[in-house]
Amino acid sequence: MKKLVNVADFRDRAKARLPRIVFDYLEGGAEDEIGLRHNQDVFRRVRFQPRRLVDVSARSTQTTVLGKPMSAPLVIGPTGLNGIFWPKGDLALARAAGNFGIPFALSTASTSSIEDVAKAATGELWFQLYVVHRKLAELLVRRALNAGYTTLILTTDVGVNGKRERDLRNGFGLPMRYTAKALLDGMLHPRWSFDLVREGMPQLANFASQDVQDTELQAALMSRQMDASFAWDDLKWLRDLWPHALFIKGISRVDDARRCIALGADGVILSNHGGRQLDSAIAPLEILDDTARSIDAPVFIDSGIRRGSDVVKAIALGARAVLLGRATLYGLAADGEAGVDAVLDLLKSEIDTTLAQIGCPSVQQLGREFIRDGVDRKEVVDTSTTPYSI
Repeated sequence: MKKLVNVADFRDRAKARLPRIVFDYLEGGAEDEIGLRHNQDVFRRVRFQPRRLVDVSARSTQTTVLGKPMSAPLVIGPTGLNGIFWPKGDLALARAAGNFGIPFALSTASTSSIEDVAKAATGELWFQLYVVHRKLAELLVRRALNAGYTTLILTTDVGVNGKRERDLRNGFGLPMRYTAKALLDGMLHPRWSFDLVREGMPQLANFASQDVQDTELQAALMSRQMDASFAWDDLKWLRDLWPHALFIKGISRVDDARRCIALGADGVILSNHGGRQLDSAIAPLEILDDTARSIDAPVFIDSGIRRGSDVVKAIALGARAVLLGRATLYGLAADGEAGVDAVLDLLKSEIDTTLAQIGCPSVQQLGREFIRDGVDRKEVVDTSTTPYSI
């Protein structure tokens, strides 16, 4: 069997194990998938400028976020329908993150409930909120609070669902439709099919609650349409509802980042949803440096991270940590919790190697001076004329 030495190898293993309809859901982006490719291309354009004659015999990947220690500047980010990749996929991801010493962020669209993940997890838990309906959002937030989640992530870039053409062609959805094509695809991937038969079809577990009895809520859940009216004034409502750390995800402008902090957010997550929402959107890395210089709060980033060196580039440009999406899902789909463990170990090893190569003993000592050729900041200058206090 092929030795898996990088994230791309885990991707290949995942592709071999999953039916095409499922792998396309994992891998695909919006429309022409320009943004999907661009996210990785931007990382490739960034170059290091190493320091020499630095003692790097002892190195550290450890960092802190809001005073809490992390073994590496990594977070397993929120991703939906993980049970379709591996049985009880959210539980596997949460356990792997806890054992590794980093947070796990559970998606609203998870296939294990807020409470079940809290019982299984061994580390810090974050909860990501999609506002489908205000009453439902409040129920979910209170459940996460009662279950001991420490951080809330509000995702802001899904006012409407992106046009993911792979899924449209394949007819992907839950519950999956057993067409002749889907059945044949399943027969060609017996390991995945056996797990599905044994465990049953995954469901959106956070929506299967006795609390969700209101007819209006049920209609919102069935359509899975986001509340497109949620705006800046509503952020104060959420800030008042949640007493712990609040991060705003989906930000791609400096002026929006400033306004988030001015309204009480504890940090922002620069993201284009992994290229799955708006095609041709800028990559988060393109706005990272400007954003980190402009706000006095943690800045995180996701989208396009496939190497430990990508993580180092992001931290050097001002990120406090990165959120992993597809990278850890490849590990999950390839070999369950063991696969996630392996991907995290691999990324940490690559971070450590990169630190040694550039002459930096610790991720906490990374800065812009280690980057020579970065992204073109002229393309993404802040054009806001509205001042926001921070």
